[in-house]
Parts: sequence; structure tokens; C-alpha cells
Amino acid sequence: MNYDIILAGVGGQGVVSSATILSRCAMCDGFNVRQSEVHGMAQRGGAVQAQVRISDRVIESDLVPSGTADCIISMEPIEGLRCLSLLAENGRYITSLDPVVNIPDYPESQFIEEQLGKISGHIAVNAKKIAQTAGPAYAANIVLIGIASAFIPALAVATFERVIRETFERKGEKVVESNLKAFAAGRGIVKGGR
Repeated sequence: MNYDIILAGVGGQGVVSSATILSRCAMCDGFNVRQSEVHGMAQRGGAVQAQVRISDRVIESDLVPSGTADCIISMEPIEGLRCLSLLAENGRYITSLDPVVNIPDYPESQFIEEQLGKISGHIAVNAKKIAQTAGPAYAANIVLIGIASAFIPALAVATFERVIRETFERKGEKVVESNLKAFAAGRGIVKGGR
């Protein structure tokens, strides 16, 4: 099994923590993992990207070759579209539609919708709104992890739940439960066909 994931967003959206959760889940389930991070000016809302490579064999490189990613998980629509050249032809594209307008010429929503329409197999959601049904909006990245978890072969749901619990337990039970609910809400989107 080989599965390559690109995570994209801006500083503060949980790109790196999401990559770490995915990596830890894969390691817990016995897979080899390589994780690479590209930070822009994250503290100023700049672009952040992480790459996670999961395999049952030795992984030679941290970086996903162009046109081979199995999945892009985008916390912000434009940042994900910037990574589109990395996605395999039959890859899965999962994005939040919640924009972070951090540049003066940020594209209109119509442009974003047109670009998403060109991607077969995409799932676009208002992750913040979904997260708010589970708790605070800051768990939007975990909603997207929940969606992606339905497509990542061989990683157990129970492992995701355990790693999410371990990741957030130092912040208290309320934060843990919010994130577990956000994860379940994301999985429910795929299961429910929305």
C-alpha cells in the first residue's frame, strides 16, 4: 500500500498538526511514513504545505512527485488549487470552501467554483460551519481529516480516534470531544453522500 497526501492552507489552520495526526495514525497501524513541511510566512497568514507519504514499503523521498498525490486536503480553497499539479489523475481533492482572504487580488468565489468543477472526485465543504455543529470552528481541519479518512486505505477509524484523543488531551476533555465530534462529522459527510 502506498498513499501520498498533500495538505495545504495558511498559517493557523492546522496544516502541520493535521499532517502529524495522519503520520501518527499510519505509524500506529504499522506503516512507514515520511512527512515534509513547507512553511511560508505562517504567522502572517502565509501559505503552509505539508506532505505525508504512507507505505508498507521503504519510502525513499519525503516529497510527493508531481502528478502522483492520492489526495489533497485543503484547509483553504486557493492554497489547495495551487497544489493541483501534484494530484494524480484519479486522486481525491478535499477542500474547505472557507476562504482566508490574505491577498489583495483574492479570486471571487465563482472562479473557485469553476476550478473545482474541473476536478473529478472533489469534495468541497464549509468545514468551519460543520465544525461549529460539533463545537468550535477551529476544528475545521479535523472535519477534513474525517472526510479524508474514508479514502485512506488500511488506516482504522479507531486509530484516528485514539490519535486525536492523544493529540488534544492536554487541552482538556471538552477540546478532545469537540475534535472527535468534528472527525465523526467529516466521516459522516462521505457516508451520507453529501
